Amino acid sequence: MIISRRLAWGASTLAAGVLAIAAAGVGQQAARRPGFKDTPMLPGGRWHVHDSDRPWPEVVTPGAAGTQDQPGKAPSDAVVLFDGKDLSKWRSENGADAGWDVKDGAVVSKRGAGTLVSRDEFGDSQIHVEFATPDPPHGSDQGRGNSGVLIFGRYEIQVLDSFDNPTYADGGASAVYGQHPPLVNASRKPGQWQTYDILFTAPRFKTDGSVETPAHVTVLHNGVAVHNHATIYGPMAYRNLASYQAHGPKGPLVLQDHGDPVRFRNIWVRPLKAEDAN
Repeated sequence: MIISRRLAWGASTLAAGVLAIAAAGVGQQAARRPGFKDTPMLPGGRWHVHDSDRPWPEVVTPGAAGTQDQPGKAPSDAVVLFDGKDLSKWRSENGADAGWDVKDGAVVSKRGAGTLVSRDEFGDSQIHVEFATPDPPHGSDQGRGNSGVLIFGRYEIQVLDSFDNPTYADGGASAVYGQHPPLVNASRKPGQWQTYDILFTAPRFKTDGSVETPAHVTVLHNGVAVHNHATIYGPMAYRNLASYQAHGPKGPLVLQDHGDPVRFRNIWVRPLKAEDAN
């Protein structure tokens, strides 16, 4: 019995010692964070160049690109608005349940059902949308595969079948509608899945409601840069240029019902913080 107690005491003492050594190692590792304190200060006076105390970036698991057969996968920190299953993250314009159809892992625009409005709201953000226009195509010009991605419900990146379908330059696929044509037409054939990857910086307003800085957008259409920090002049308008009206720092993502059965899948948003937040 005495021997057993001594063995038990020895084992617990050894375990405590191991834990103490491990804790000391962690403390020493934290104390040895790589970096410097004798370097110049960066603008703003908060951090030195290579500052050892500057917080490390959060670890995020990247997503995966989609194919024609399978949707992509969102990064681990994204807010997934549609994963092919249901429309619980969406509502109609009047606040009722969303009226579009979900079929074969996609949500399909339904004529007369109105736009889809995300229940969550976002400010500066990275937005990913996959879409496919109808095949076979019907109509021409703006009457062919028409929909839209409206950021804050105001600022539209046009969705259209622009494969061999002439329309006005600032109304084609991936245009900032009515403002900026895409740098190139990167559209795929009707029926094929396409991607928009959008980096959006929201406008800032002064206390009197005037614009301090306008919104800006960078867009990749099927992996091709079609807008590079383009300035948005105001909300989307048809045959006009709307002016800014002061609004809050966040707004919903909206998918437009324009009467055409455009399909969407794998829709997600990553809220973005300011570069100097760390």
